[in-house]
Amino acid sequence: MLRIYNTLTRKKEPFIPMEEGKVKMYVCGMTTYSDAHIGHARTYVAFDIIRRYLEYKGYEVLYIQNITDIDDKIINAANEANMDPLEYSAYYAERCLEDMRKLGIRDASLYPKATEHIDDMIKLIEKLIEKGYAYVADGDVYFSVERFQEYGKLSKQDMKQIKAGARIQPGEKKRKPEDFALWKAAKPGEPKWRSPWGEGRPGWHIECSVMSSRYLGIPFDIHGGGQDLIFPHHENEIAQSEAAYGKNFVNYWLHSGMLKVRGEKMSKSLGNIINVRDALKQWDAEVLRFFFASYHYRSPADFGEDALKNAENAVKRLRIAREKLAEMAGEDENFDENKLDEKEKEYLAAIKELRTKFEEAMDDDFNTPKALETLFDFVRKTNKFLMEKEKPDEKLCRYALNEFLRVANVLTLLQEEEKRMDEDAIRRLGEKYGVIKEKIEDVIEGLLAIRRKAREAKEYELADAIRDALREAGIEIEDIGKETKWRII
Repeated sequence: MLRIYNTLTRKKEPFIPMEEGKVKMYVCGMTTYSDAHIGHARTYVAFDIIRRYLEYKGYEVLYIQNITDIDDKIINAANEANMDPLEYSAYYAERCLEDMRKLGIRDASLYPKATEHIDDMIKLIEKLIEKGYAYVADGDVYFSVERFQEYGKLSKQDMKQIKAGARIQPGEKKRKPEDFALWKAAKPGEPKWRSPWGEGRPGWHIECSVMSSRYLGIPFDIHGGGQDLIFPHHENEIAQSEAAYGKNFVNYWLHSGMLKVRGEKMSKSLGNIINVRDALKQWDAEVLRFFFASYHYRSPADFGEDALKNAENAVKRLRIAREKLAEMAGEDENFDENKLDEKEKEYLAAIKELRTKFEEAMDDDFNTPKALETLFDFVRKTNKFLMEKEKPDEKLCRYALNEFLRVANVLTLLQEEEKRMDEDAIRRLGEKYGVIKEKIEDVIEGLLAIRRKAREAKEYELADAIRDALREAGIEIEDIGKETKWRII
């Protein structure tokens, strides 16, 4: 049975969804004032894997991820760029989603935007005022934290701790430092909407309460985000939602661990914020996803060259195993177990064990590092089997390949991705060495023939130059004895 660590209770609990066979999940999305960075990627790869495993278990998953398209950061960045804030945020929203797709993350079921739900936010704020949980202060509306008796239950803070860390910033009109804004009165030059309290715009926290409840109802199954959102964002979501509706807001709270870069916290002051776009220029998308999956989603992760190189080598091993099985696989997986010999029956047991061990790992709070261990254990057994068995049963190999891909795909690995071969670069390389062919495959083979002759003549500098240039163009080559194989990476 799947067990999930619930931040609210600080323990692993059996996962029992509200509706049999269905899971409703909400994950806080990006505030679109700049490009997505690898910290975002870490969180969204984690929840993509969680969503994939739930689907693997047979659940129908409704996955909502909001887009914060209006807030102080967006307004400030848009002013610096001399752009309308809503146009500015729409531009970066599209770029951020594009980057997540390039990284290989599946789209959420829906990406609602804050500005599309202003009327719903106003209605929720009115309800909170009516019930005595919120108050109006000269065009602003604040939530009165002391009115909600369970405030702090997610972050495990008492009111003394919360009050000690709270401040009233210049321009704020709240009664107490720990209170938070539900609605902000309009300032000159800012986007604004009409409300019963005057023109203004919503606070940050209210949008997630509104959009999650609108599309998923209350309570819903899973609410996720980074650990940095536990307080105050998720704490405030709980307070305003449960105060308004008088019932439990979310059943399971999941939070991904923080990402460091070379041992340091990402920050503008250190200049170590790495955008997803820049990361993809240096590393293959699958390598990045493997790196993230190699850490348990709740654990901190450290982004560095050594770790990425290890991930690159690991991905290569998985791809080679896939190709070896694909070469041996038949058209279907309907093998006859009675016709298998002893070695094939032993391998069949390893195939079945792959899924069993994988599910044991993932059922334990989505333990992806342990799940990856099961994949590599299977790769070792596959390599041993294919070395010992010259002509294995083709249907058994197809079954092995299919099972291997089923579990790897849950971890976002070995996906069918867009090929990254740069045909123009390969043709230019071919022209340089006199290989001019109509088909790109013939150009590659011609270059490999030149490289083979160079190696035979011990002209290793030329052979290495062709190998490196092909790799730059998206072609990886592997020398196996006298034979050279190539693949698109």
